[in-house]
Amino acid sequence: MKIALDPYMLRRTPLEELPGLVADLGYEYIELSPRDDFMPFFLYPRADRAKIQAFKKALDVAGVAIASNLPLYRWSGPDEDERQAAVRNWKRAIQITVDLGCTVMNSEFNGRPEQASRSENQFWRSMEELLPIFEREGVRLALEPHPDDFCEGGKAAVDLIRGIDSPLVSFLYCAPHTFHMGDDCAGIMRYAGDLLTQVHVADSFNHHGSSGLRYIVNPPGSAARIHQHLDIGQGEVDWEEFFGTLGECGFGRGQTPAGPEPIMTACVFAWEERAADSSRFMLEQMRSYTTKWAS
Repeated sequence: MKIALDPYMLRRTPLEELPGLVADLGYEYIELSPRDDFMPFFLYPRADRAKIQAFKKALDVAGVAIASNLPLYRWSGPDEDERQAAVRNWKRAIQITVDLGCTVMNSEFNGRPEQASRSENQFWRSMEELLPIFEREGVRLALEPHPDDFCEGGKAAVDLIRGIDSPLVSFLYCAPHTFHMGDDCAGIMRYAGDLLTQVHVADSFNHHGSSGLRYIVNPPGSAARIHQHLDIGQGEVDWEEFFGTLGECGFGRGQTPAGPEPIMTACVFAWEERAADSSRFMLEQMRSYTTKWAS
């Protein structure tokens, strides 16, 4: 299993210095998330050949590899012009991923819950165009349901991914989204089975707690989705259940039918003022839990 760091809290670090910093924090892998100077949120990538090669050289020097590349584009958005732009962005992102020597990407569906049917139809239009490119390049894709997307439920996302019916497309379980996905960590993981190839590790509070008053959002009835990406132990995710079910499912014990090696990523975003300490703590916790449940 590859244990990776999402370096979003370190995004102000110059790109060519990032691999060395990640190595100093104890990680061998990066899950590359959006950066304004490389692959911004929802916009065409800014990386040219020189920047890609410089970054790749820095990775080699630091002994760090890209486990997965995470772009975010509105490829399921109900606006057709925006969807076409997202497909264009995806094509470039796939090429950059290949140029970096990486064969895994992960992302969200990025549609709209208030237009769920249209968003899903837009998703299928995008997949018709992009899936042949993933297949041609040999790049795997792990997809996750996300709060405020057209597909928010864990089991519903697994069903949608099964509908794609490609050995290259699999399911990502994001722990801090547990309470938006159905609050059924073990059930969703078991339901995914061999499709579960990647997990995001961070803690969150259960927004359903205290009779729905864990958070008070004004005006009443707001459709806002609230969650956090905290250090393990700072929220209410059941980590014994999370890691125990991963162990039960054989996650991390070698190859999976959907790909050569599963990925576990620390994705804490809440503590930029202590990003280094948080990243070290998360690595220690992930190693401790996975060792406990590996037997």
